[in-house]
Amino acid sequence: MQKYFEFEKHGTNYRREFIGGLTTFLAMAYILVVNPLTLSLASIKDYPDALRMDYGAVFVATALASALGSIVMGLLGKYPLALAPGMGLNAFFAYTVVLGSGIPWQHALGAVLISGIFFLLLTLTGLREKIINAIPVDLKHAVGAGIGLFITFVGLQDAKIIVNNDATLVGLGDLTSGPTLLAIFGIIITVILMTRGINGAVFYGMVITAIVGMIFGEIKMPTKVVDTVPSLAPTFGAAFSSFSDSSFYTTSMLGIILTFLFVDFFDNAGTLVAVANQAGIMKDNKLPRAGRALISDSIASTVGAILGTSTTTSYIESSAGVAAGARTGFASLVTAGLFILSIFFFPLLSVVTSSVTAPALIIVGVLMVSSLGNIDWKRFEIAVPAFLTMIAMPLSYSIATGIAVGFIFYPITMIVKGRIKEINPIMYLFFVIFVLYFIFK
Repeated sequence: MQKYFEFEKHGTNYRREFIGGLTTFLAMAYILVVNPLTLSLASIKDYPDALRMDYGAVFVATALASALGSIVMGLLGKYPLALAPGMGLNAFFAYTVVLGSGIPWQHALGAVLISGIFFLLLTLTGLREKIINAIPVDLKHAVGAGIGLFITFVGLQDAKIIVNNDATLVGLGDLTSGPTLLAIFGIIITVILMTRGINGAVFYGMVITAIVGMIFGEIKMPTKVVDTVPSLAPTFGAAFSSFSDSSFYTTSMLGIILTFLFVDFFDNAGTLVAVANQAGIMKDNKLPRAGRALISDSIASTVGAILGTSTTTSYIESSAGVAAGARTGFASLVTAGLFILSIFFFPLLSVVTSSVTAPALIIVGVLMVSSLGNIDWKRFEIAVPAFLTMIAMPLSYSIATGIAVGFIFYPITMIVKGRIKEINPIMYLFFVIFVLYFIFK
């Protein structure tokens, strides 16, 4: 196992990989709760139960899709990258497609399945890998930094340190509330451990925060250790039923499929580049085994749709595991194993609240923004698209939108500067696609 994952080459060991994999799991374990709540439209009170996805089935589908995706990524891609149903895409699935457009959830799963298959075909032809390698190195670093800012913003929101403000869009929250104080405590503890250079500091910070939360009553003690596994039957294979329905074949459904495809592609590409940069895997502006990593993502999305969940994609929370020491695909196998165990030990996940995970996201954001130092800020034609890529992610609350804005400005500034020969032809294609995306969005 050590030889297969090249532990010596990456300067790692079983302990570091296990802690890294566990940290990644804890940082993204919220998806096991959030995804079923989102896809079942639990927050919509007057919605007919007959039109909702089954909560229990979606929970099992979420855990299995995350586990299978992470296993394939670990064994095939060998990246310390875990996968799960993507946030944002699940909201688009539930609130825009199903609730907003009145499309049956079975049809929505069919759209996810088709987008996953198309993704796989693009990957097998090598086109996806060529596209990622065509992205300029400065923009890749900007993507990594932008995602760092984005997840820090998410962490600050989860901790209620930053809240909505009608006058200024965002503002400072109530720093005296219990959950917020617990998150602040977690940030301080994690910063102390990180500053002292303790391996696995992010993970230990989460554990200490959870324990303190239970001691002071901010986190409820689990009432059970294990529980009955819900049936997967209500959602398993439901995507195939949509193909026999003539109402599935419409232009609006084509738009939905393309949206799933578009957002997943650039979210995944951005996450892959960011985590690879942080782990020191990126070599000469290229991702080793990029094709395998992208195939892993495509397979996970396809299998996830069959199981009964929205698009499965690479998770930026994997950067928390990298910060804790993960460097190889073995960490992904650890995360996958924990997702499988979570099906039986779901009650224990109740201690992993947003107050516990928020400090990890905030600190990891600090680490990821370090890639800003690799951008050539002295060249204005580089600085503009890099800055816009970075800042648009948290402000638009979308990784894909940040990439789109930066990729539109890159050929403009480079052409005006007279550096046309340095622009990869693929970047012109991005320019056209992203302009059309904003026009018809």
